[in-house]
Amino acid sequence: MSSTAHRPPGALTGPEERRGPGRPTLEEVAALAGVGRGTVSRVINGSPRVSEKAKAAVEQAVAELGYVPNRAARTLVTSRTDAIALVVPEAETRLFSEPYFSDIISGVSAELADGDMQLLLVLVRNQRERDRLSAYLRAQRVDGVLLVAVHRDDPLPTVLEDLRIPSVLAGRRGDQEPLSYVAADNAGGARMAVRHLLRRGCHRIATITGPLDMEVAQARLGGYRAALEEAGRQYREELVGLADFTEQGGRAAMRELLARVPELDAVFCASDVLAAGALQELRAAGRRVPDDVALIGFDDSIVARHTDPAMTSVRQPIEEMGRTMARLLLEEIADPGRARRQVVLATELVVRESA
Repeated sequence: MSSTAHRPPGALTGPEERRGPGRPTLEEVAALAGVGRGTVSRVINGSPRVSEKAKAAVEQAVAELGYVPNRAARTLVTSRTDAIALVVPEAETRLFSEPYFSDIISGVSAELADGDMQLLLVLVRNQRERDRLSAYLRAQRVDGVLLVAVHRDDPLPTVLEDLRIPSVLAGRRGDQEPLSYVAADNAGGARMAVRHLLRRGCHRIATITGPLDMEVAQARLGGYRAALEEAGRQYREELVGLADFTEQGGRAAMRELLARVPELDAVFCASDVLAAGALQELRAAGRRVPDDVALIGFDDSIVARHTDPAMTSVRQPIEEMGRTMARLLLEEIADPGRARRQVVLATELVVRESA
């Protein structure tokens, strides 16, 4: 007589019999693996308190049965939501007009592609939306936060710090940033750009900055100034045009610079979008680029490759920044007690026709 003749009622053998009419249960996985229900739960939730033998048995049973964890039940047990928020404290016009943001999002998405984390994109454009986000975070609706475009007076990083939510910033608020962040070498990139203009023989080198309440803009302005001073050139306030990282801002700043210092012969812009605006204004003023005025941007985005002439630009690895931010955040979520980390990625100058 075969052994199956003594099978007790309800016993499970083949996969079809184990599955039954509905989705496989945690108990069925435990029975097939020969372990307790708690062991299965620990394996599924990533607990290290499981032997390699038990873990392998559970994983094999999960694969054979096609078991899918109940996300809602898992959330109740682990207090995890399997969601992270990518927060952009800017208007949607900037989000969709500047390649920087799309490249960051692309990098983050690529890093999360093979995992179970859901990515929530959150725009914060005013105080009401900031308050709503703070309440959402206090309710523990996400496991972690990625914050892009950090302004010095933005209260969100402080909220994240107070709530002890795993967080990673794109950039930093200052030298003593306590949160984890990923940034490009902004000052070094700006120095490279200005040194290139000096080697090219430019004498009156202007700059167009981003908003100076952002450390990224301050760092690029600092790199501009350092390169001039290294070369024995005087830093002159009238050669500094203030803008807001928009094309319109670049045009307006370029117009003011030409009015103040019409003899300028080079401009370093703190972004490619700013440089595109400056290029339009130079053309409107009858100035040829690069013959009359050399022009350099920052980012090496798609904008730089499609201007006429093509833009010399400082390349920062924006997609890699997004990937690194996501990777650091996942590690911080898995181990909330680990030390905060600061990562600075190298930049390089890409020389094209504009300089």
